[in-house]
Amino acid sequence: MNKKELPVVGIGILGGTGLYQIDGLRQAREISLKTPFGQPSDSYIVGELEGVMVAFLSRHGRGHRFLPAEVNYRANFYGFKLLGVKRVISVNSVGSLKEEIRPRDIVLADQFIDRTHRPNTFFGQGLVAHISLAHPVCPVLSKHVYHIARDLGLSAHPAGTYVCIEGPAFSTKAESKVYRQFGADVIGMTAATEARLAREAEMCYVTMNLVTDYDVWKSQEETVTVELVLANLEANISNAKNIIKKALASINQLEGETCDCQEGLKNTIITAPDARNRETVKNLRPLIGKYL
Repeated sequence: MNKKELPVVGIGILGGTGLYQIDGLRQAREISLKTPFGQPSDSYIVGELEGVMVAFLSRHGRGHRFLPAEVNYRANFYGFKLLGVKRVISVNSVGSLKEEIRPRDIVLADQFIDRTHRPNTFFGQGLVAHISLAHPVCPVLSKHVYHIARDLGLSAHPAGTYVCIEGPAFSTKAESKVYRQFGADVIGMTAATEARLAREAEMCYVTMNLVTDYDVWKSQEETVTVELVLANLEANISNAKNIIKKALASINQLEGETCDCQEGLKNTIITAPDARNRETVKNLRPLIGKYL
């Protein structure tokens, strides 16, 4: 599809385990995109939800085809960029590393410890940029989603540290105990990678983490299994959908609030203009065009 023919979409929604489609989209259509980084996880489902144009993407693909390490995160966010997305609401499933964060709680993580070894930048190949990631999620969007969750009477936590592991296996007991010593709150396999790319793509990013279990550190808890995770996750999905709908319905309230997310690349490109790889610059033009 020619870029000029693409719809202009303001909000991207990333569905994780258990959230493979979004209900209530009006005039929905599928859009398949190609990117310099390969194919996104699936087609983008674009339509109107609560009066807002959104693009929904199943992170693992419909039918859950991709491991966390196999997800093409760069293509996913590049595709969002082509659609004009400025804000991304991500839904993730996580394990709890603290007693007070219970299964079926929702944590709006605002910090990450990244233990993965996967591509997590658009840059390289003759073009270098170093973004600031001290505050890796959008404070404005995160606060908005948190208050919506609380208004719905849900057990939600406004902040937390997310340990991102490679997967697909869950942690050993020893690993889980070490992560608790880090002071981390939840553990998952996807959000840290997305937060980095969202910042490079200059998008406001929030990760809504659905707690499915106590990981394996809590000795009296049964061993983490896929069945246990999916049972708790299924109970959370309807809540997540309700949060998304209410958040979209009042998203216009955020227009007067400011954040630095959409200037995430300002003054970060350090490669001298005459030393930049032309092909890389061309590929990244949707991201860096305003700085060239």
